[in-house]
Amino acid sequence: MKKTSIYFFAFVLLNIVGYSQTNQNNQTKGSSDNLDRSVLPIKEPVYQAITELDARKAKAPVRFQVKAPDKAPNVVIVLLDDIGYGHSSAFGGPINMPTLEKLSANGLKYNRFHTTALCSPTRTAILTGYNHHSNNAGAIMEVATAFPGNTGVRPQTITPIAEVLRLNGYSTAAFGKYHETPPWEGSVSGPYDRWPTGSGFDKFYGFIGGETNQYHPMVYDGTTRVYPNVEDPNYHFTNDMTDQAIAWMNTQQSLTPEKPFYMYFATGATHAPHHAPKEYVDKYKGKFSQGWDKLREETLARQKALGVVPKNTVLAPKPEVIKDWNKLTADEKRLFEKQMEVFAGFAEHTDEQVGRLVAALEERGELENTIFFYLVGDNGSSAEGGMIGMYNENTYFNGVQETLEMQLKVIDELGSEKAYNHFAAGWAVAGNTPFTWTKQVASNFGGTRNGLVLHWPAGIKSKKEVRSQFHHVVDVAPTIYAAVGIPSPSIVNGIEQRPMEGVSMMYTFNNAAAPDTRTTQYFEMAGNRAIYQDGWFAGTIHKAPWEASPRRPLTEDVWELYNVNEDFSQANNLADKNPKKLDELKKKFMEEAVKYNVLPIDDRTIERFDAKIAGRPDLMNGKTKLTLYEGAKGIPENAFINVKNTSLSITADVEVPANANGVIICQGGDFGGWSFYMKDGVPTYFYNWVGLEMFSVTASQKVPAGKHVIKMDFAYDGGRGAGGIATISMDGTKIGEGKIAKTNSNTFGIDESADVGTDENTPVNPDYKKNEKFTGKIKSVTVETKPVKK
Repeated sequence: MKKTSIYFFAFVLLNIVGYSQTNQNNQTKGSSDNLDRSVLPIKEPVYQAITELDARKAKAPVRFQVKAPDKAPNVVIVLLDDIGYGHSSAFGGPINMPTLEKLSANGLKYNRFHTTALCSPTRTAILTGYNHHSNNAGAIMEVATAFPGNTGVRPQTITPIAEVLRLNGYSTAAFGKYHETPPWEGSVSGPYDRWPTGSGFDKFYGFIGGETNQYHPMVYDGTTRVYPNVEDPNYHFTNDMTDQAIAWMNTQQSLTPEKPFYMYFATGATHAPHHAPKEYVDKYKGKFSQGWDKLREETLARQKALGVVPKNTVLAPKPEVIKDWNKLTADEKRLFEKQMEVFAGFAEHTDEQVGRLVAALEERGELENTIFFYLVGDNGSSAEGGMIGMYNENTYFNGVQETLEMQLKVIDELGSEKAYNHFAAGWAVAGNTPFTWTKQVASNFGGTRNGLVLHWPAGIKSKKEVRSQFHHVVDVAPTIYAAVGIPSPSIVNGIEQRPMEGVSMMYTFNNAAAPDTRTTQYFEMAGNRAIYQDGWFAGTIHKAPWEASPRRPLTEDVWELYNVNEDFSQANNLADKNPKKLDELKKKFMEEAVKYNVLPIDDRTIERFDAKIAGRPDLMNGKTKLTLYEGAKGIPENAFINVKNTSLSITADVEVPANANGVIICQGGDFGGWSFYMKDGVPTYFYNWVGLEMFSVTASQKVPAGKHVIKMDFAYDGGRGAGGIATISMDGTKIGEGKIAKTNSNTFGIDESADVGTDENTPVNPDYKKNEKFTGKIKSVTVETKPVKK
């Protein structure tokens, strides 16, 4: 019996091997040419029914498999964050970026390439080929509203590049910053449709929000929270994401070298916090003592020499509120110089990691046929640091003004894990040379013009040349489709797609003098709005990044007019000289605004952070009570009950050993948050006010071993960011009371979380670092918000 079974198994195995070899040959012979790629997924052929009884006598059909078009290139998009047109050495700036220079020496620089003036909107436009309002991303996801154009939810009529390429036979992966997921969909409760892996990427390694702590990032692999070795003294997220990207590419090329890949490599750098390894910061010591005014002049001279601005370009005036460098005090100069040294080191370090990726492509022999987009910024350099910069960016989001004295005390910590720093607005203006304005200002090229280097040796004959055709981030997707040889789809998953809003840039590759194909483009961000048409540009400054509210009502805005074919830097306002042209362009803006769901314009500020006022979904859906259980951790702030500006109670049903330690529940981290924890059996409610001041209320006695209900009641004083009285009780008996003088008004931190039984990322209270895990058992923790008593 056993012998017969062995013979039968060997017979079946030989037939399976034979079938596999035959089928493999059929796959090799099979071709995906002449497929209708405008309808995705590409429909499988219908096979005729087989009537032969014996498999030996039947012939299997060729297996259907979608492959990319023959010789289709790999696609790599590198996107840096919050870096200006005049920062990088390749575009005349003071920051050494040899990888960018290397690629431009064998490729093309685009000096009239544009973004949307803000991160999420720019990214969604890049990743789809449609304007940001068409993607319902009129601003960042965290301030989405109920209005079309601003809902934060990409419509089904728009399909990302990643999904289009995946359905056309590509491997796809994203690394680094995403910032396209609606905040109410950022928890384990999902849905995951608008996470990277629900948007066409086979692989994702990075962070979901708008920024991250480079030394203690909140990282996901796919949709699963992972924990890189941040205890390594050399850990930095940009290095980590680069390691992951190279490892994925090497594995993909090992297994399927014939299959092209698409990689989206979006660094968190150089967005705040400006976290740079010390050796990179030290390279720039003393390099910015000339100050931001002189730096603007030096940068413009280099830009002219490189040919990235016309010879007749003049410096546009800087905003009046930016002080002249020669009028600053010695202390101001000392602080500001250090801030810029840190930023420069941050940017050079980032470019070096991109260089590692490029070297890996070269080692695999893939760089030649990779269309490589190196986008130097998703908007202009950021002036969100205000007039003197910040030691902790969380102060900005909570409306707290840091002082010069505060920052000077910690000047040596800038760039390290002990800081969450941002530079002064003067450096942002200098980084956007030769323009006036900065990030957020969609109505000036300082907010929207970013350098682009395109490298594709197999597809671009021209080398080391500048292209000056007017283009926008929506043009990346159609350029990729043209290079790959596929159409933008008309139908995806049975849903008719909107007509593509971008245009291909391929016509510029080998023809510097080719006429522009993008002749019109609107810009709008929180009321700052503009229109470009046929060399003319009209725009209005509705609100500066450092201003708390708009300058005037929308209907009273003052518009400017520029002939940007002759005036590269927008230095010569022609509004008074040519009112007819200005009126024509203002009318054109309204036409485009209606067409692309820009209206109504929403210039609200703090109100938009409140989901109820803004009209966007909220995972809590108005809940005033939330019960959590052991293991609930890594909960993003936007998915947690809002405990800011309110009275509240925290009730913990626990079983503890004698002298219990660890966190019962917390929210936030080093740079702002709160924690209810035990140390040596004593409960404490601790409040970290934006990383600047610490308040704690500690019980007067220990909690004995056993089952107990430990509670903290907080009676809020009223208003925004105020304090209150915290009372701690055990089993109904008060055991502690004290004053928490100040609280965070708006946020605890974009890359921090709420946790039960531990404190993930950075600790709210550094005293319990590495001892965060609760040593008892937590049955439940209930957080309940209550009306403020008057």
